[in-house]
Amino acid sequence: MINKSNQDEIQKYLSDASNYHGSCQSVYFPENANDVSSILKEANAKKILVTVAGGGTGLTGACVPQDGIVISTEKMNKIIEVNETEKFAITEPGVILSDLLRIISEKNLLYPPDPTEKKCFIGGTVATNASGEKTFKYGPTRDYVLELEIVLPTGELLNLKRNEQAAELYSLDLHTAGGKRISVEIPEYQMPDTKNASGYFCKRNMDAIDLFVGSEGTLGVITKIKLKILPAPEKIISCLVFFNQEKNALAFVRQARNISFDTRLRNDLRTIDALALEYFDEQALKFLSEDYQQIPGDAKAAVWFEQEVTHSNEESFFDNWINLIRKFNGDEESAWFAVTDADKIKLQEFRHAISLKVNEFISKNNFRKLGTDVAVPDLNFEELYYYSKNVVEQTGLDYVIYGHFGNSHMHLNMLPKNNTEFENGKLLYKNICLKAIELKGTISAEHGIGKMKRELLLAMYGEENIKKMMSLKKQFDPNLILNKGNLFYESLL
Repeated sequence: MINKSNQDEIQKYLSDASNYHGSCQSVYFPENANDVSSILKEANAKKILVTVAGGGTGLTGACVPQDGIVISTEKMNKIIEVNETEKFAITEPGVILSDLLRIISEKNLLYPPDPTEKKCFIGGTVATNASGEKTFKYGPTRDYVLELEIVLPTGELLNLKRNEQAAELYSLDLHTAGGKRISVEIPEYQMPDTKNASGYFCKRNMDAIDLFVGSEGTLGVITKIKLKILPAPEKIISCLVFFNQEKNALAFVRQARNISFDTRLRNDLRTIDALALEYFDEQALKFLSEDYQQIPGDAKAAVWFEQEVTHSNEESFFDNWINLIRKFNGDEESAWFAVTDADKIKLQEFRHAISLKVNEFISKNNFRKLGTDVAVPDLNFEELYYYSKNVVEQTGLDYVIYGHFGNSHMHLNMLPKNNTEFENGKLLYKNICLKAIELKGTISAEHGIGKMKRELLLAMYGEENIKKMMSLKKQFDPNLILNKGNLFYESLL
């Protein structure tokens, strides 16, 4: 097993895509669960802090060490099996998402929860319960995790299969491969009724596997994953439509969302059922206009949508969407319709370009990213949107807004040009998150908490519930060595 301690060789493990920085003594590169177990047994005995690192694409500092050692999962990168008949894939945690998507696509299969950053590791997507634009129809990573192999901070092995181990009310008993019993009390608190990746997933009679999905590496190191996969749709229509009034774009999203929900409720295959509903505000379009000069100069907003179709019903679905575009005065003439696979790829690239361009700006100016990840119940979303937009505009800060508006999930990214603007932006960021909490939403819908949002997680759930989460962690990690700093402040431990 490789171990690197030369600081020149380990710099890439000391930051993530948010430009959050840390330090460590050395980085280990295990190749299997036994390697991970041996590292953790020694670290636990000596009380050495351990941080787990994946692809480094996170935006919360979760994989960034604050002393101790790092376990990189990059050598654990095998796709063990893709079963076309039973529709599952088994991978190690260091498999790059794009590699898995390519292989299953070649077999005419679909893995829906594909986040924007395709270079992320599968283990990281499970640890954060990651999601992407298809989450609007198909849900987040959690819904596709069938089995997990986990090495606990003590070095013991835990195997979990969905629907085989569940809590009785809020009490959960687990048994390691070595026969040790671990009894935990699941915290009783109300999670927001929206897309959410903030803190531990805790529910009455919950499946044990869901406790580890989205736990940000604080309970154990994932070493093997079995994922549910689906048959690929026959065809997908894709379109980016521009609006000359912001209110019309928001109304278009609202109506498309409501129709889609109703379609699923009635199991009606004849009308609109969006696969994705993504929004770009005027500032985002201007930010992209240098690279995409075909963006209309008078566009105040744009919506990108996708719909699964068959060759037999494609035309009727196309007509349904055109009628909805016309209803809300979308610019039918300037809309970008993806007719071919090449066209669809170009639209996907446009959707992903805004995130990449924001990250480039932040890195170039050497600031930490100030991008919200808030979501609220659908009825409260436009209140959150206009509040956020107004408070940022009052400061004169440059910003862009985009995101998964089908899920009432908004990314407002501030673009500070100096330290004063950055400090103002931090306060605005906090206020927007507090507004989301006030509106019964979440401070993080998909990126997680990491080390950058601990204060906000405390505000969201309150100190009593945070201490319940911490008590749960101690049952698995009695010496508090694993990913210390993620989710919780050390002072509360």
